[in-house]
Amino acid sequence: MFTVYFPLLMLLGAVLLFVVATMALTHLVGPKRASVHKHEAFECGIPSQGDARTPFSVQYFVIAILFVLFDVEIIFLYPWAMEFRSLGWTGFFEVALFTSVVCLGFFYIYRHRLFSFKK
Repeated sequence: MFTVYFPLLMLLGAVLLFVVATMALTHLVGPKRASVHKHEAFECGIPSQGDARTPFSVQYFVIAILFVLFDVEIIFLYPWAMEFRSLGWTGFFEVALFTSVVCLGFFYIYRHRLFSFKK
């Protein structure tokens, strides 16, 4: 049984050895120049402005959560599309029910104005 997993364990060992060796080498050989600019906060090349605790609108978070929610739900359609012919009508009706529940949730959110496209 050990011989079956031996190549996998060798690969895992090689990867771990590479990671540890790379981190140790960069720590030992890399430059160590401390400066004021190096310890400043860095935000994509844009100079920092104001407080980091600036409040965001709740709408931003609602739209982000909805995007993730619907994105994950749409991912479930991919396996169905791959097995479309073998699932037959039963699979079709199950996916139709799934899609209608997703659409119902979307229309509920739209109807109750939980998010808005207007500024």
